[in-house]
Amino acid sequence: MASKIRTVGVERVHAATYLRKGVEFCEAAADANSAQRYDATVLLAVHAGISASDAICIGLGTRKCADSHDRAADLLEEVGAHSTEFADQAKRLRTLLALKNSIEYENKRASTKEAEVSLRRCESVISWAENQLARAKLIP
Repeated sequence: MASKIRTVGVERVHAATYLRKGVEFCEAAADANSAQRYDATVLLAVHAGISASDAICIGLGTRKCADSHDRAADLLEEVGAHSTEFADQAKRLRTLLALKNSIEYENKRASTKEAEVSLRRCESVISWAENQLARAKLIP
């Protein structure tokens, strides 16, 4: 069955670039959290998770989501053939994405706890993506 998620084809060699973006966003989220800039922490963590998901989807499926960020988790699950491992990571990404709109577009500030949880989730997704891409021999 063909995917109902709009995607853009990307050569596998570019997976490492998306991973580096994710790592950079995650490191910036940690810096923002240390400076008690919790809105920035959450939004940087979200973008770290999206970039890590893109890296995996490109590395294993040679495509990335062209739809809204909300569909990135769906594509991640699809690329992983809905395995438990990929479903767990997609769930982490969905949790990050759930905060994105309320912090970025609504009259809501991120709490200390939301920032800390977001940071841990992005670190987890980044670490998992690094392991996946290393196993696929797409990064050293």
